[in-house]
Amino acid sequence: MTHCRTLITFNGRTNLYNIAVVGGDGIGPEVVREALKVLKNTSELFGFHYKTTEYPFGSEHYLATGELMPEGIYDEFRQQDAILLGAIGDPRCEVGLVERAVIAGIRFQLDLYVNLRPIKLYSESLCPIKDKTCKDVDFVVVRENTEDVYTGIGGIMKKGTPDEVAIANMVFTRKGCEQATRYAFDLARARNQDKRLTLVDKANAIRAQDIWTRTVEEVGREYPDITHDHAYIDAACMWMIKNPEWFDVVVTTNIFGDIFTDLGAMVQGGMGIAASGNIHPGQVSMFEPIHGSAPKYKDQNVACPIAAIMAAQMMLDFLGEKKAAGAIEDAVTALLKSARITSLDAKSGIPTSEMGNMVVTELRKIVK
Repeated sequence: MTHCRTLITFNGRTNLYNIAVVGGDGIGPEVVREALKVLKNTSELFGFHYKTTEYPFGSEHYLATGELMPEGIYDEFRQQDAILLGAIGDPRCEVGLVERAVIAGIRFQLDLYVNLRPIKLYSESLCPIKDKTCKDVDFVVVRENTEDVYTGIGGIMKKGTPDEVAIANMVFTRKGCEQATRYAFDLARARNQDKRLTLVDKANAIRAQDIWTRTVEEVGREYPDITHDHAYIDAACMWMIKNPEWFDVVVTTNIFGDIFTDLGAMVQGGMGIAASGNIHPGQVSMFEPIHGSAPKYKDQNVACPIAAIMAAQMMLDFLGEKKAAGAIEDAVTALLKSARITSLDAKSGIPTSEMGNMVVTELRKIVK
């Protein structure tokens, strides 16, 4: 699908964005459809243009063809400006097989070394923690995205026997720690007046993670305007529930970031609003809702598309369409604060397609 009229030129280039779309499995294509609906209307309102290329990769494609990710696909992705992903996973496939090929494959092959996860509450009615306001839940997690146990270094020996051994290696490099840390410090400097950064690790028990402690301390000297502190992952989870307002920008490891941000999603109202960016600054990056494929809800038109819409919002922010991204966020905020959307799951009573229409209607009210 192409949305292209008279192209506008700025800074020597046209504002035509090439976007790869991978709907994936389960509810993925349904929620992506609504995100693209919002994207289309936003482009009309703000005058940018884009071209989408849809790719079939996911479990259905694998089951039908035996193909996971074809040779040369990453070079093709590198020619895009961004990737919008729905969801991957199907119980008919080996656990993790397709997820590793598609999601991890894109992250690792394109070196998307930052997983950026906003934890932001848009309506107090959605927060499961009593007496917490929208001001209390507004922070960002920078999760290192290409190292740790996700490298897949290790294996299983003597599988299925009493002597079975399973090994998974955590891998941390100075480069990996430093590039995520610098991204986090820069974000803390630009984000607001708090200018606070918290490192979350478990270096007291996993001594290899001392590389994180030292990296943050050393890089932090270059950012004297940023206050930085440290919390172990177990304590950080406790403090997120007790005092989420303590956090501004968090930087953490791949595995801890995966767990920590899912907890954060529940604090902000549920998986139905949680979006993430898989980012390499200045290069093609991928944006996705963090919920799963939820195959039991496939084709029922009941899944909440807000997380996918917010993934598109993050994508536009990354592409430099700041005003357009802000308008989408304002539209979602207005809907949630007004209680027209009272829950962010498949039991909201609002069809997936109708919720997308509601965001579009609110968006057009805001942008007159």
